[in-house]
Amino acid sequence: MRLLSKILVLTVVSSFLLLTGCGSQGTEGGGWIIDAKTVSSYLAKENVVIIDMQKSGDYAEGHIKGAVNITRNDIVINTPVENMLAPKEVIEEVMGKNGISDATTVLVYDNNNNMDAARLWWTMLVYGHENVNVVSGGLKALRSAGLDLTTEKASISPAQFTAKEANTALIATKDEVLAQLNDPDDKVILLDTRTEQEYNEGTIPGSVLYDYANNNFNDGTFKTPQIIKIDYIEIKITSDRTVIMYCKTSVRAAQTYLALYNAGYRNLKLYDGAWLEWSSDESLPVQKPSGNKVESGSKDNS
Repeated sequence: MRLLSKILVLTVVSSFLLLTGCGSQGTEGGGWIIDAKTVSSYLAKENVVIIDMQKSGDYAEGHIKGAVNITRNDIVINTPVENMLAPKEVIEEVMGKNGISDATTVLVYDNNNNMDAARLWWTMLVYGHENVNVVSGGLKALRSAGLDLTTEKASISPAQFTAKEANTALIATKDEVLAQLNDPDDKVILLDTRTEQEYNEGTIPGSVLYDYANNNFNDGTFKTPQIIKIDYIEIKITSDRTVIMYCKTSVRAAQTYLALYNAGYRNLKLYDGAWLEWSSDESLPVQKPSGNKVESGSKDNS
C-alpha cells in the first residue's frame, strides 16, 4: 500500500513538473540554494559578499578566501529563550560592519548541515533582503568543488545596511500555535523538524514529524526541489497549506523553511520560540508518544 502511494505521488509530481517546465532544474531550483561549483564565478564580481557561518574558531582554521565570519550568536538574541530573531537594529549593525549594503549579493555557507546558513537566509528574508543564496553542502562541498581555503581574515569595507520592518507573516508565535490547537484549521499543519527520538519524548499535539536532515542527500547537499516536493507531498504537506515549523530553537527548522521555499512553497511560518519555549510553559499541552518525561534544557544548539 505504501509502495502504491509512493508511485501515485511520483506520477502526480512528475506530471506537475512537466507542465510547469521545472523538470530540468537542479539543486538551485528557485535560486536561493546554489551549487558549490558555481561559487567561483561570483568571486570576481563586484558587490558580492561571502558569509562564513562557522563558529569563530572553525573560521580561523580555514574558510573561503574573502569570506567574512558571521556566527549564529551574531544574528540571534537569547530572550525569552535561546536563538530568537534579533531586532532589526542588530542585523543592520552586523551586516553593515561586514561590508553588506542593501544592494549586496550575499552567498552564505556553514559546516553544520546547512542549518546556520539557512537561519541567516531566513533572517535576511524577514528583514526584506532577498538577494541571499545558500551554498548547498557548505564548506565540505566548496572544498570538493576545488575552492582553496585560507586562514587569513577578509579585508572589510563597512557599508550601510537598512533592514525593513520585520515581516511577521513569516513568523509564528506561541499564541498562534495554541490557537491552531484550540480551533484546528485543515489548511494549517504543524511540522516538527527534530529527530524521531526528540519527537517521541514530547511534541506539540498534532504535529507531523519530518527530520530536517531528510532534506539533504547523504553528502550534505540539499535534495533537489523535485525530490523535496515528492517527499513532502507524501506526508500531506502541499503548497496550498500553511506550514508552521519548529525544532528545539528553530535553527534546524530554518533549513526546512529554505528547502520548502526553494521548492516553491510560500505559505510558511517559523515558530521562533519553538519547542524550547513551548515545553517551558507548563500551561501548554504536550503530546508524548513514547510516554517519557519531557525535559527542557535552557540552552540548545539547534
